[in-house]
Amino acid sequence: MRHFSNIGILFFTMIVVMLGFGIVIPIMPFYVEHFGASGAALGGLMAVFSVMQFIFSPLWGNLSDRLGRKPILMLGAFGNALSLILMGLAPNLSLLFAARALGGILSSATLPTAMAYVADSTSLEQRSGGMGAVGAAMGIGMVLGPAIGGPLAERSLSQPFFAAGGLSAIALALILIILPESLPPERRGMRQVEQGRQLARMREALGGPMGLLFFLSFLVNFALTSFEGIFGLFAAHRFNYSPSQVSLVFAVIGILSAVAQGIATGPTTRRWGESAIIKISLLGSAIGFPLMLLATNFATVLLTVGLFVLSNTMLRPALSSLISKKAQTGQGAAMGLNNAFMSLGRIVGPLWAGGLFDVRITYPYISGGIVMGFSYLLSLLRLHDDEQPERAPSVSSRT
Repeated sequence: MRHFSNIGILFFTMIVVMLGFGIVIPIMPFYVEHFGASGAALGGLMAVFSVMQFIFSPLWGNLSDRLGRKPILMLGAFGNALSLILMGLAPNLSLLFAARALGGILSSATLPTAMAYVADSTSLEQRSGGMGAVGAAMGIGMVLGPAIGGPLAERSLSQPFFAAGGLSAIALALILIILPESLPPERRGMRQVEQGRQLARMREALGGPMGLLFFLSFLVNFALTSFEGIFGLFAAHRFNYSPSQVSLVFAVIGILSAVAQGIATGPTTRRWGESAIIKISLLGSAIGFPLMLLATNFATVLLTVGLFVLSNTMLRPALSSLISKKAQTGQGAAMGLNNAFMSLGRIVGPLWAGGLFDVRITYPYISGGIVMGFSYLLSLLRLHDDEQPERAPSVSSRT
């Protein structure tokens, strides 16, 4: 029962953290245009955050295996608060990029450590439900965040950043005061953190038992950030949407994600397994991407975006759960490595989408559909039923 209580506290903490994220993301395209930037600059601003995550996520994951989850979660919440406040104060695009990069370095400690916390606190049978709970918390934050950020942005584009920074400070206090440590000292690893070997570790991981799952994490996040990173500019140019309208669309995304992940993730994965959920979700995403281009008004925007999001809600927790089940030891390292592949996708996706947007605004969504279709075919060929978690090998010592 204590484990469920800890997951509940982590759930609430992640909601607060993601509130800050949800406030800012729908506003970012308008903030970038405020500085006279284009789609490519927006893609670069989104990507620099992920570049830092890509470099530092495995470091934080390894450190959480050695030092415990709580101090690393605190560091992530502090870094997120600091960077958001600095972004709100940035007088030009260069300092905005610097603040965003700082946020990527420090806040990258949050998600892989939260996933490792779930792995510490759940059994193999409960693992998917725990991952889904974290995903649901992120979805709730993405509902409430845009609802707060949209009206604030109508007054000033800087105000959402200050509000988000304050919420991250609240998350820091919650972790410090309420959240217990999930990894006792006797279970902490003594491995030395090796820096400068990130790409080498990723190459090794691709050749290991979880290589396909890591590669799918990269492809999925490439495609998703092609949508998320450029949607605000797409909606502003095609439909003349305001920050409030874009925020409302993201709020709908958050509602659908929270409901689907909170209710469906655990039961569906227990019934059909993670591999089946991954395949179905990839197929739905491949179809959903081009459907979004058929929208003509606000109702059809909500409908097509909703269909796309419903196809994606269980992808990340299913992949994370399957990876954690293969990682019988070193959960923090495995989640950190997985987050590095996700971050690599979030680096390439916005850069690709932003560049294509400047050529033609529909190209990011067409290319995203192609990537998701390729991911689906790859899962059909390589992700088989015999890779169910109870028969999966553990993470190799190299990862």
